[in-house]
Amino acid sequence: MNSTPDRDCLLIARGVEKSFGATKALEGVDFRLERGEVRALLGENGAGKSTLVKILSGALKADAGRMFLEGKPYSPGSPLEGLASGISVVYQELSLAPHLTVAENILLGREPRRGGFLDLPKIKAVAREALDAVNHPEIMPEDRVGSLGIGARQVVEIARALANESKVLILDEPTSSLTAEDSARLFDLILRLKSRGVGIIYISHFLEEVGKTADSFTVFRDGRNSGSGKLLETGFEEIIRLMVGREVSELFPRVPHDIGEEILVASELKGRKMAAPVSLNLKRGEILGVAGLVGSGRTEFLRTIFGLDPAVVGLVELKGSKLSPGTPWAKIRRGVGLLSEDRQREGLAPSMSVADNILLSDFSPCRRHGFLSLKKQSARAAELSAFMSIRYAGPGQRTKELSGGNQQKVALARLLNQDASILLLDEPTRGIDVLSKTHVYRWMGEMARRGKSLVFVSSYFPELLGVCDRIVVFFRGSLIEERECRRWDIESLTAAATLGRAEN
Repeated sequence: MNSTPDRDCLLIARGVEKSFGATKALEGVDFRLERGEVRALLGENGAGKSTLVKILSGALKADAGRMFLEGKPYSPGSPLEGLASGISVVYQELSLAPHLTVAENILLGREPRRGGFLDLPKIKAVAREALDAVNHPEIMPEDRVGSLGIGARQVVEIARALANESKVLILDEPTSSLTAEDSARLFDLILRLKSRGVGIIYISHFLEEVGKTADSFTVFRDGRNSGSGKLLETGFEEIIRLMVGREVSELFPRVPHDIGEEILVASELKGRKMAAPVSLNLKRGEILGVAGLVGSGRTEFLRTIFGLDPAVVGLVELKGSKLSPGTPWAKIRRGVGLLSEDRQREGLAPSMSVADNILLSDFSPCRRHGFLSLKKQSARAAELSAFMSIRYAGPGQRTKELSGGNQQKVALARLLNQDASILLLDEPTRGIDVLSKTHVYRWMGEMARRGKSLVFVSSYFPELLGVCDRIVVFFRGSLIEERECRRWDIESLTAAATLGRAEN
């Protein structure tokens, strides 16, 4: 490729390479972004998308290759240099300081000063302007970020990027924790930024969403360019083929399984953070879908069953006997496992190894004479990692070094290790690629075939319809509707989740 930069192009990367030990994360990658363009960056987890983003932002240094920003050589030495150059990133795994206020997070590292001191009124005013730009007047600059829900925290991340007056805005799975209303606001904001000439790199595993927002796409596979083009000229089937290297004939694989007797019954259960009591039953070998918008009460219900939030009233029975309102450890011993929607704060110990995370809730398979056998631990972790198709350097690798999707698989592998009979899965496919999702769906079906019972919370209704046996809907804290899966469709699920009633 010609080494002379195209001065009319906003951002160009040529021949970029990056290795981590013997692993080549990027190999001769090319990428370009025009002014006012939304380019989708697509690929499986571990394909190299996050590595390129970190190089563009200054968080990593490329081993080889050249980059140009507005026709000038670009090689940031740190994220602050990247920000100063006009490159802002909203990461899928949020990077906020929970003990600071919203305003302090939005201006962190770029605080305006007056007379050598922080200009607090200006900090608050800039934060308020950024929050208004994302159309969220209810979030206050003085709010502590730690007190906000995960969706509101993602909004703060986006506001922080806007406050930087970016030339290039990189959005990594920006809607993964947003409600449908907030997602619509974000899409409107993207249109406004395009009209101002901002270039946007949009990373998402929701291809329908990409079709609504992006003009063009670039696909990575195994750290290399796999294809690129205009979205209007390319079908989703072709994009998926470019991502995985072959045709994916079944996006929602179903594993035949038998549904048996009731195994878990919640009777008028209300947790401290739940808006209303909920009654629900779960059968042996059943995949029970739980639909609803973010904030509708689904997560609070699962946390109450698992013991993370205390129950105020009501009863939970497991296999005909009362499930005591003890700690999560007591629930784990009774065969209940939870996959948290917030894997960074609750679902994983990111600084610990993959092996430690997989076996964290049950080391018993790896004990020898009362002591932990590191050899057995490594072998067990390797076995489960292979079953879950986790891409990693080895069981000793730190979990935080994995891609978001592979981190999610580590959390799922832990449930497999503890041999839970009741699996409470809160957004298990959030932030993972198309092929990895099919692996998770097949894994869920296999668990049901083995007689395990699954509660599957998701904001993505097509996957609920694709894999569940029965679906219930939460609306403003209450369980309002329950049907066999075959009696639901996208329209009725959406109506129930957004209006509180199903239309047919």
